[in-house]
Amino acid sequence: MSYSHPPRRTGLPRAVLRWLQSLDLSFSPRNFRRDFSNGYLIAEIFSWYYPADIHSHGYENGASLASKLSNWSQLAQFFSKRNLKPVQELIDGTIHCKPGAAEMLVQDIYSMLTNGRIKNIQDEVDFTDHYYQEQLPMVARSTASKAIKNNIKLTEIMIEPNINKNRQKVNAIINMHMQQRLVEREENPKRFNIKPSLAERAVRHPVAVGPSESAINIQREKLSFISNLGLPEIRGKTGVQFKEIQVKQADRGSFTVEVYVQELQAPSQKDSN
Repeated sequence: MSYSHPPRRTGLPRAVLRWLQSLDLSFSPRNFRRDFSNGYLIAEIFSWYYPADIHSHGYENGASLASKLSNWSQLAQFFSKRNLKPVQELIDGTIHCKPGAAEMLVQDIYSMLTNGRIKNIQDEVDFTDHYYQEQLPMVARSTASKAIKNNIKLTEIMIEPNINKNRQKVNAIINMHMQQRLVEREENPKRFNIKPSLAERAVRHPVAVGPSESAINIQREKLSFISNLGLPEIRGKTGVQFKEIQVKQADRGSFTVEVYVQELQAPSQKDSN
């Protein structure tokens, strides 16, 4: 069968599209996310392979949540009877019109019914808009509230009104959004006006030692050498006079040693004391 209006380009392989056209469905799927969400077309697909178990008149082609739950409930009974095991995450994503869920479910059903292998089928089930947000520029990416709205559908809350479970979903989305924002800050810190920390600014560079500093270092080494000679009591006293003494040796070259000499008080001052 050839559709009067061929389906729009989707993420399905060409072999899967030809397979759908050969089933002679009641209408051509124009929007996979919307047309497969109620399970009506899924029932038609299985009716071609199991006509005794599925009758199309028992399913309603409606857009309401009640119609979706009724159709998928009958399909769940059929799957259990025939021991068919489609991925439940794909079914939930198709019911809630998650992007890419319907396409992956159709590929899974194609492999189940025809034993055909599809190379580009995804292994990980991720129906968030994380990949889509990465393709956008930073100014066009969603905020935290927009991320919650994009990744949680109203039908999910209506089916599962448990506040704790919905809160866990919201927290997971917020954490994913915050991680993405941290990556953006690391990639482009100038855009967010991030100032470097004190540790980042305090970069220690090697300082060139000038002649004056080298002389000071030599003087300190001499003082430390003298302090180790056993004269610690002289260091704390005031009125100390320095005297330079030249010492010559036969075997070694001359060297200069600075010795602390305590200033002698005059005899007149001793007598006065």
